[in-house]
Amino acid sequence: MTLLRVSEAARYLGVSDDTVRRWVTAGRLTGRTDDAGKAAVDGVEVAALAREASNEPDDQAPTSARNTFAGLVTRVVMDTVMAQVELQCGPFRVVSLMSAEAARELGLEPGMPATAVVKATTVIINRETAP
Repeated sequence: MTLLRVSEAARYLGVSDDTVRRWVTAGRLTGRTDDAGKAAVDGVEVAALAREASNEPDDQAPTSARNTFAGLVTRVVMDTVMAQVELQCGPFRVVSLMSAEAARELGLEPGMPATAVVKATTVIINRETAP
């Protein structure tokens, strides 16, 4: 069983350490103690919560893309041809390069809600080393 310290779980879930502790108290996560005697939670439970939180909002149109990230536009940099649009989606920053025409048609500006749809043929995963 992979144990994650409370701070690690909070980082992966995009919440505060206190929220993770409240979830342990409420029974949403099972509290444990790691080998160093520090408060920890089961990595499988954290993964299940992360997956639950990543579900598409009900008001979205169906799409074949599996990776959608709802968030807020934080920055739009545009010239005459291209635009760079940044979204903050929970703990993740997503950056998209698109035509300036598309960005103008969408009316993208900081502070507005938007959804990033990621469709990729390759995803590379690195395993983090223990602290």
